[in-house]
Amino acid sequence: MTVTFAPSRRSTVGLEWELMLADRDTGQLRGDGPAVVEALAERTAAERFTVTEELLTNTVEVTSGIGDTVEAAVDDIADAIAAVRSVTDPLGIGLLCAGSHPFAQWYDQQVTDKTRYHSLIERTQWWGRNMMIWGIHVHIGVEDVAKVMPIIRALAVYLPHLQALSASSPFWAGERTGYASNRALVFQQLPTAGLPWLLPDWAAFESYLDDLIRTGVMADATEVRWDIRPAPRWGTIEVRACDGMSTLPELAAVAALVQVLVEDFSRRLDAGETLPEIQPWFVRENKWRAARYGLDARVIVDAAGTQVPVREHIGETVARLTDVASELKCARELSEISRMTTNGASYSRQLLVADAADGDLNAVVRHLMHEFRDGPTLREHLASAGA
Repeated sequence: MTVTFAPSRRSTVGLEWELMLADRDTGQLRGDGPAVVEALAERTAAERFTVTEELLTNTVEVTSGIGDTVEAAVDDIADAIAAVRSVTDPLGIGLLCAGSHPFAQWYDQQVTDKTRYHSLIERTQWWGRNMMIWGIHVHIGVEDVAKVMPIIRALAVYLPHLQALSASSPFWAGERTGYASNRALVFQQLPTAGLPWLLPDWAAFESYLDDLIRTGVMADATEVRWDIRPAPRWGTIEVRACDGMSTLPELAAVAALVQVLVEDFSRRLDAGETLPEIQPWFVRENKWRAARYGLDARVIVDAAGTQVPVREHIGETVARLTDVASELKCARELSEISRMTTNGASYSRQLLVADAADGDLNAVVRHLMHEFRDGPTLREHLASAGA
């Protein structure tokens, strides 16, 4: 079958952020997502951003327009959050984001009343009902379909870096899991989810789709749920490996890292280079290590099996790509990566809060709501950093 990869401007940015709705007093999730989306539908119809429903009614997803820069995309997200708050604040609903809710139970949640969601649950049963997970998706425009699969294969080397920086699901249904990102291992239980198949070219991707559609595994390309996937409709590569980010500056930082990696790989392809790759079994091991240990993981960074601390390799990568970031006007956003590797990702902050509160996970939810609301906006963060 032939799958058209839409025309797209090179290295443009689009962001999707899945947000939890929780009662400000109890911390329990609230199923007001459809009502929030309906209340905003008319007055946000002409905006660049969107606010939409997700699989569970306790979630809304905010999506940016197409940004020429990370800053432009994040501005859209900030505008969307302000619109959501105009509805949720009077209802006593707090917003927060992490890869999982610290103590909510799947059987207390409701599936959004849409055919595609009911069909997913019917097929996946217990695993589908347990998809109490929240993430971010980063889209980067690619101007040439021939570049898509080589860039995805190269990005797979950096999947643990992105997963470790975003890891924010150390708790699951009231239990301390021992993992920095429990979400990463839960999500891959769905059909067509998990690590990307490291295919050689676009024709191989078309054959993959043809096989799965013919055999009833999925209906179309939108049901490919890889951690890093092509998005043919938008002409982008979409990184879906990350847990939900807990603050806006951290979202911007990870988006900047994805943007500069894709642009760097694109330039290297233009120069006739072969992009770095590692064996699929190394990619799988790296994913597990990042899910388990977060920023304390040691990862495999080349085909020879060289292992280094992920913090160290993130630092080297950011330093190498500083000039690219400056050209893409995201150097300030990318600089936040250094603070994240030094001070820790959301999972480590959540664990510290739980320990200080003698294991009270309500305190963790309050912490996440406070971070989301009262943490610095991107502009405030950049101003305080002297940018």
